[in-house]
Amino acid sequence: MHALATRLFPICRSITGAGVRETLGILGEYLPGLEVHEIPSGTKAFDWTVPDEWKITGAYLEGPDGERIIDFANSNLHVVSYSMPVDAEFSREELEPHLYSDAELPDAIPYVTSYYHRDWGMCLSQRQRDTLTDGTYRAVVSSTLEPGHLTYGELVIPGDSSEEVFVSTYVCHPSLANNELSGPVVSTALARWVMSLPRRRYTYRFVFVPESIGAITYTSRNLEHLKRHVIAGFNLTCIGDDGDYSYLASRLGNLPIDRIAKRVLATRSPAVTYSYVDRGSDERTYCAPGIDLPLVSLMRTKYGAYREYHTSLDDLSVITPTGLQGGLDLVRDCIDELERAEYFTATVLAEPQLGRRGLYHSMHARTVADVVLLRTHVLAYADGQHSVLDMSEIFEIPVDDVQAVVDELIEHGLLVSLSEGVGT
Repeated sequence: MHALATRLFPICRSITGAGVRETLGILGEYLPGLEVHEIPSGTKAFDWTVPDEWKITGAYLEGPDGERIIDFANSNLHVVSYSMPVDAEFSREELEPHLYSDAELPDAIPYVTSYYHRDWGMCLSQRQRDTLTDGTYRAVVSSTLEPGHLTYGELVIPGDSSEEVFVSTYVCHPSLANNELSGPVVSTALARWVMSLPRRRYTYRFVFVPESIGAITYTSRNLEHLKRHVIAGFNLTCIGDDGDYSYLASRLGNLPIDRIAKRVLATRSPAVTYSYVDRGSDERTYCAPGIDLPLVSLMRTKYGAYREYHTSLDDLSVITPTGLQGGLDLVRDCIDELERAEYFTATVLAEPQLGRRGLYHSMHARTVADVVLLRTHVLAYADGQHSVLDMSEIFEIPVDDVQAVVDELIEHGLLVSLSEGVGT
């Protein structure tokens, strides 16, 4: 995974353009069957419109002495993503509104975008910026913004069921390691592992999209299919460092996949749980009202929670082989439990008459026997949303005891297993 990230790191990606295509082409070498889709600029996607395609071939800033202070060839973070073309001279005062730096990280080049506001800009370290003197500067950005396409990749791995596990990650940032490349490389390794399984209970759908507009575009084109088939999903981002293990809940917060993710996360340390209020990636789209896919985000250190985030300091030293492996194992363990989990529904409305089935005590007293109470608890939570593990946690009763009651109720025809999947 780290070697793949190293190969992808120099590519200049944005929400459209050649960098996304090149990245998907490389991932396709590892993922036979990865389909690349091109969506024309101007296509409506819910409340959004697919933007024009941005292409850039170079950029630089020359100082008063003619020397290059900034050169896109040295770092693709030096140019504000989606900068308009420019070739002009400016005084230092005129140039300042087009320069971006981070005073808190004086040696870092910040990552800045201007997708939906036509402008141009250059990024540099605060230490570089502090050395600028008065005089005439020449700024050149060789770019175009013209109708083209938004590009995304999609891979479907069939399983025994038409119900799907949905895995999404993004391919739209330039040379950022944890924030950009950890997601695609872990997703690629995960897809290869899923393909290697001798049998899959579910079908798996992997998408590699530009963040935000790509997820919105993909969802708008596939909404009915996703709502009908997806029983669990993962958004993978910032999943390659050696820091925290992190989980961000679905909007509803207590879906079967939430409970699975929390259980798996509890086996890691250090671990952090975030609510949907803390959202900031493509879970904003996938869990939005009216869409509400049963999806959670899995990360190592969450976006925005590590100092190198969205700067040139988020380089290949931030992600490590052990960090990436830990992220991959986190998702695999969730999938392992998801594949094994069984959910049940009651066969009668309201609480059934247990007495005539020999499942209730014959004499009534002030207290109810524990096993009788457990039977009623299981029936109360047999809604297609709670597995035996879920019930065990809620009732604070050992798993084996709950399973024994489930088997008993199935034998008496009061429960049926939803062997096809998890319900949403």
